[in-house]
Amino acid sequence: MLENVLYLVGGLVVGIILGFLLSRIIMKKYLDKNPPINEKMIEAMMSGMGRKPSQKQVKQVMNQMNRYK
Repeated sequence: MLENVLYLVGGLVVGIILGFLLSRIIMKKYLDKNPPINEKMIEAMMSGMGRKPSQKQVKQVMNQMNRYK
């Protein structure tokens, strides 16, 4: 009886760890393929605020965003 409970608990722990690692890998691949924001989005956001951004400004914002990944 106790042996069955230990197998169940062990299986749950292993399943949770494997599920976490697998979902982490899948999310990293997804975010690499589909980044949440890109240069065109930054240009559109800055243009919407009433200013025409230079390429240098766009690159600076992208570098700041990539630092916090």
